[in-house]
Amino acid sequence: MVSFQRKLASGLMARNIEVCFDLDSKPYDAVLVIGGTRKIHRLWQVKRSGVPIIQRLDGMNWIHRVINTGWRHWLRAEYGNIILSFIRSYFADKVIYQSAFSRQWWERVKGETRSPNEVIYNGVDLNEFSPAGPGDRPQDFKRILMVEGSLLGGYEFGLENAVKLLTEIAHSQFLVGRIELMIVGKVSKSSQGKWDRWIRENGFSEKININWAGIVPYERIPYFDRSAHFLFSADINAACPNTVIEAMACGTPVLSFDTGALSELVGEGGGLTVSYGKDPWKLESPDIPALAKAASNILAEIKQYQETARLRAEENFDVELMVDRYMEILLG
Repeated sequence: MVSFQRKLASGLMARNIEVCFDLDSKPYDAVLVIGGTRKIHRLWQVKRSGVPIIQRLDGMNWIHRVINTGWRHWLRAEYGNIILSFIRSYFADKVIYQSAFSRQWWERVKGETRSPNEVIYNGVDLNEFSPAGPGDRPQDFKRILMVEGSLLGGYEFGLENAVKLLTEIAHSQFLVGRIELMIVGKVSKSSQGKWDRWIRENGFSEKININWAGIVPYERIPYFDRSAHFLFSADINAACPNTVIEAMACGTPVLSFDTGALSELVGEGGGLTVSYGKDPWKLESPDIPALAKAASNILAEIKQYQETARLRAEENFDVELMVDRYMEILLG
């Protein structure tokens, strides 16, 4: 949300539209609620004043219903869902979904709204996120990149799937040499130690390496995208992950399971998505061999996928187009 807010505010101000971030900073012509807010009473006053309220919606919290993440996390997740749904049903004059998947999900679970809605994909600065710039792909080994804000709070399964993918590739015959998994994002020390030990104890140290890059400044993400052969998007049932769009803009193809909005975003040329194999909503064990096969297909045609990934981003995820569409909805 922080990344989206920064890009939208910058784009609006570049178009001579003033932006504020507090409901008390009146007067204003429209209110954009990015997800939800706890200031329900203040939002109700805005509604009564006749100022249009537009809500931008991602997906819903659901991992906590499948994995035990603790009662505090469970309460926060459920409270968040209630706030999002309440604003959507009673306050929003229009709803913007981040993807068609997100809209279908909300309408399946909570029903359709009386207010109009549409889908606007997240956008990326195509000059900042570009194939041109620092960050070279290694020549003597293959690098798979994961960029996740956090792999905590129930999302550790994404890391497990990534390690299983590397193991499957190491067992296969299509790749000769070493392969590295570079992880950008927050990972607990216990998880790092667990998987480093697992690789050593199972005899994969000569073929597999995990590079724990940790949390990096947002401005460094293009460098990491350009330094990888492809991005593995580990999130399951994601509504519109920025990391996928940013990687494609840098000419880095994407590999993922076909859940959520991933196939919708990746399309025909941005990379490959494969069937999860079982029920992703229950986080059952996925089809790792199919994922490894898709990885081999990307690596075999890497130059073509790099070109079509960039083209996919240019045609669909330009931040300027995103800002124009929001401006049209907010101001008419």
